Amino acid sequence: MGREFIQLFDDWAEYYEETISGKDQEYKEVFERYDYILETVALRSHGTVLEFGVGTGNLTEKLIKLGRKVIGVEPSKMMREKTKARLLDCLLFDGDFLSFPELPGKVDSIVSTYAFHHLTDAEKEVAISLYSTMLDDRGKIIFADTAFINDEERRECQRKVREQGYGNLLEDLQREYYSTLEVLEELFTKNGFKVSFEKMNSYVWVMEAIKAV
Repeated sequence: MGREFIQLFDDWAEYYEETISGKDQEYKEVFERYDYILETVALRSHGTVLEFGVGTGNLTEKLIKLGRKVIGVEPSKMMREKTKARLLDCLLFDGDFLSFPELPGKVDSIVSTYAFHHLTDAEKEVAISLYSTMLDDRGKIIFADTAFINDEERRECQRKVREQGYGNLLEDLQREYYSTLEVLEELFTKNGFKVSFEKMNSYVWVMEAIKAV
């Protein structure tokens, strides 16, 4: 359920902002247009928003500025502490994509950035099925994450990263559960969503899934 990565994020919390700023050359392409990606996700949301993988609160802050009511879920204690220090007006819970406390009410949108790949494809299907029961008609899931068009593109990306000598990034790409658009489209469609994809940079796509009426 992604909780095998909690220690990684606890350790990353202190220098997460430096990584996403583009100062880390190895991850520069992954986080290219980071602010725009978050703005895109926030603008496509509406109403009460459930955010998974809050991290240090960057997307949370944008959602609040747009007037959204935000319920945040984050498994890393250190990341939650970073978000709490920003004094953002939101509810914040310990939890993950599949296991989280009972919510105080209905949600209209479910969002996440740079996190859904912590679930296997089988776990992603369980999560999407769960979210389908939580959302009313026209409810939305808006996720931004690294994904590949197909397995061939995944292999080519790993080859390029290996040639660049980016060992940490290559380890991430091989260890974590990055999906293909083919798989993601199938999972959303079979659970009653109409999904579209927009490429944001060399790695990241925004996927917007609207629950069918």
